[in-house]
Amino acid sequence: MSDRLITDQQEFDDLCSHIRESGLVAFDTEFISENTYRPKLCLIQLATREQAAAVDPFDVDVSDWWNIMKDDQTTVVVHAGREESRFCLTFTGERPRLLVDVQLAEGLRSSSYPLSYERLLQRVLGQSVSSTETRTDWQRRPLTDRQITYAVDDVRYVLEVWDRQKAWLEKKKRLTWVEEEFERLLDDMEAERDGGQWMKLSGVRRLNARQLAVVRELYRWREETAAARDQPMRRILRDDLMIDLARRQPKTEQELLNSRDMNRTNFRRNAGEIVARIKSALALPQSEIPPRFRNNDSGPDEPVLGKLLALALANRCAELQLSAGIVGTSNDLKEWIRWYGAGSKENKAPRLSKGWRAEVCGDLLRDVLEGKVSLRVADTNSDHPLVFEPVDS
Repeated sequence: MSDRLITDQQEFDDLCSHIRESGLVAFDTEFISENTYRPKLCLIQLATREQAAAVDPFDVDVSDWWNIMKDDQTTVVVHAGREESRFCLTFTGERPRLLVDVQLAEGLRSSSYPLSYERLLQRVLGQSVSSTETRTDWQRRPLTDRQITYAVDDVRYVLEVWDRQKAWLEKKKRLTWVEEEFERLLDDMEAERDGGQWMKLSGVRRLNARQLAVVRELYRWREETAAARDQPMRRILRDDLMIDLARRQPKTEQELLNSRDMNRTNFRRNAGEIVARIKSALALPQSEIPPRFRNNDSGPDEPVLGKLLALALANRCAELQLSAGIVGTSNDLKEWIRWYGAGSKENKAPRLSKGWRAEVCGDLLRDVLEGKVSLRVADTNSDHPLVFEPVDS
């Protein structure tokens, strides 16, 4: 395949027609995100089995590509494609229909996740690519031949990687697992826009109801302001400062600026608006205040149980050649312990009790907590040195 940069509309339209006929395409982007509200798209890379190219969105109307990405006829293969999927949602209001992520797929056939593109190629194909242009300012023009080659390399081998992965996953009967995870990735991406992201801020769960109202109001203001000014949200107001302001609830600009962290010019210029939003949150009637987060701790034994189950889960994943990080996090285990402790009757079943994850670890976790298995060390040189055995064996 020869490397090319498409700057002509007709050439791009012809490529889109070819992609539709192929029904399968590798996709990547180059963007910058340091100084804007949303990442700025600077380059699109596309590859079928027959040809590969970079497309300059500064010269070409790339709308037809987003139409392809959201149709149900073309499978789009990416590596770590969360941002690429966000672009589709931003430009069309719809999620990709047929998405494959080879980084995620690799985590369901090995313990290595997440792997960089370079390491993934080396592992799956034994192929090396250059990483010398990682600091490129992709909005500058003209692009050099070296930059174009680097960009096209990001899609050149992706379909071959997926071919290898897909064959392995089909053989191991895990292809449905991967497809389920691709859908979950898109579900998570869409959930980011549901207005509830403020509830995921670090430290927010320790706030009372009125403080939560302040955080929610400041978060909404920050997002509105960042979008209007096309600036990153962290430049408008940092996450940790929102939590601090929710606790302190300053009533005047002077009280607000008493914190040395608020004395930065970009924060200080917003002092009046911030104080106004805090007052607005404090004036809300009780019926409009968000409820305080429930204390879901299942008791003083939860940390110990969590560590025990994490050990069992890690060992099971090593046995099955799976990334434990994809199967379940420490928070997933805590959620499972609380659900189990409630008699498995809570309305919302935890992630570890559903789908392929239940197949992998559901019975094991339950048996460990119910004392139905014993633990011993079998082979200290093994990737999975522990053996969990039925107690009556």
